[in-house]
Amino acid sequence: MAESNWITEIPQLERSELRDIRKTLDTAYRDFSREHGEMIEAFFDPLLSFLVWFEKLLLATPWWLVIAVVAGLAYLASRSWKLSLGVVVSFFLIGYFGMWEDAMSTMSIILVCTLMAIILGVPIGILMARSDRMQTLITPVLDVMQTMPAFVYLIPVVMLLGIGKIPGVIAVIIYAIPPVIRLTNLGIRLVDKDVLEAATAYGASPMQRLLGVQLPLAMPTIMAGINQTIMMALSMVVIASMIGVAGLGQPVLKSITNQYFTLGLLNGLAIVALAIIFDRVSQAYAKRTQRHLGGADHG
Repeated sequence: MAESNWITEIPQLERSELRDIRKTLDTAYRDFSREHGEMIEAFFDPLLSFLVWFEKLLLATPWWLVIAVVAGLAYLASRSWKLSLGVVVSFFLIGYFGMWEDAMSTMSIILVCTLMAIILGVPIGILMARSDRMQTLITPVLDVMQTMPAFVYLIPVVMLLGIGKIPGVIAVIIYAIPPVIRLTNLGIRLVDKDVLEAATAYGASPMQRLLGVQLPLAMPTIMAGINQTIMMALSMVVIASMIGVAGLGQPVLKSITNQYFTLGLLNGLAIVALAIIFDRVSQAYAKRTQRHLGGADHG
């Protein structure tokens, strides 16, 4: 009888055993969050202060000045009047349809998360490029981070830090950081060995080779990673709104719970507009750096 059960049914833990395992892990994490929650929260206080300051700055700045600055930055990055005009029209329409404050909150969170992802991700990517062992260790972690459902990130973060901006920012960074790490690693590994040997022959130290040769040559690939990180951060905005992150995600969440089709559609389109702006600007900048490098190599 036991043999036929093994043949027809997969062996399983007893329900009581499974319950005990879950209970042990849940209790351990709860105890950890009670003991260290306040210390971890205090650690993230500077980031929260910076985020709140940046959001207030965007909201306090006159709308026309924000649009002018963003359009100016878009032009500096892309040298395209069409893209700058698209930025002006998109931001004006976002404001015209009453979504300005939410758009500024979303923009502040996305820019802070992207900045943090770059500060943390590029050094990790460099470390992976320098060491095959580090690449072997970090790659499975990145695989888990990219395939884990986004909602699952919210559970431990909320248990540890409660509901608010910082848990949302941490969840967004964890979700969005893998592309910048992977593509920094890839970009540096793709740098021509002959170029590195030439730099070494001229007496360049490892740090000079990294800053003067590898990073500039890898920049288009790194920019592609930053571009993907921005896209993933924006896609996480709606999910992060579930734990109290202000911005365009909250009206979308409200429209789902109350079945407000137009509210969801307008705010969804605003998120799409921001995504397209960030995407086009970062891609145009990456292409320009590639052209400059191509010109320098040609010269």
